[in-house]
Amino acid sequence: MWQDKQPIALVIVDDHPVVLHGLETLLQQDERIAVRGGFTTGMEALAFVQQHTVHVVLLDISLPDIHGAELCRRIKQVSPATVVLGFSNHAERLLILQLLQNGASGYLLKNVAAAELMTCMEEALNGQVAFSSEVKQIMARAAVPDVKAVAPLTKREKQILRLIADGRTNQQMADELSLSVLTVETHRRNLMQKFEVKNVAALLKAAMAEGLLS
Repeated sequence: MWQDKQPIALVIVDDHPVVLHGLETLLQQDERIAVRGGFTTGMEALAFVQQHTVHVVLLDISLPDIHGAELCRRIKQVSPATVVLGFSNHAERLLILQLLQNGASGYLLKNVAAAELMTCMEEALNGQVAFSSEVKQIMARAAVPDVKAVAPLTKREKQILRLIADGRTNQQMADELSLSVLTVETHRRNLMQKFEVKNVAALLKAAMAEGLLS
């Protein structure tokens, strides 16, 4: 069991103050929980985790400054021992898999009961992958491809994709890679075709779903 019932140092990250306050009030009543902080932005939470011992982070997916999956990856980089649990209203299988790929130890929907939330936290702290009951049903469904298979990318296309994600212009990419702007535009067009998308936002979303930007 979890370290002889040592109180769980918990941080909650949710961009809705009312939800945050409600969770803090609820969980502070449990002697097994020590709520260390509640944050409405990802960067505030990340800074706190860097400076304090945090056993569990309850992490919403939708945050104003960073996607929850990316924040999960960064938290695990600075504090590998911290358990991250997705805690969201989003029930898409792809989002759940994305968060797990970035180091999360489980995923719960926000309608979870307090007792089940506590059970999931203890399971995750004991090394298990923890899902709330509804998420278990989602993950147990017959696997239907969430995204179409994408043709393999060349090394150069992967470089261009990464630079697009970093917000570089065609000219900046050309200068950095010692290519002509025309060549960069060609690679960019090829990426759009391979992912079957029509704009950069859709390209980056599809690339992240494939784990190419983690």
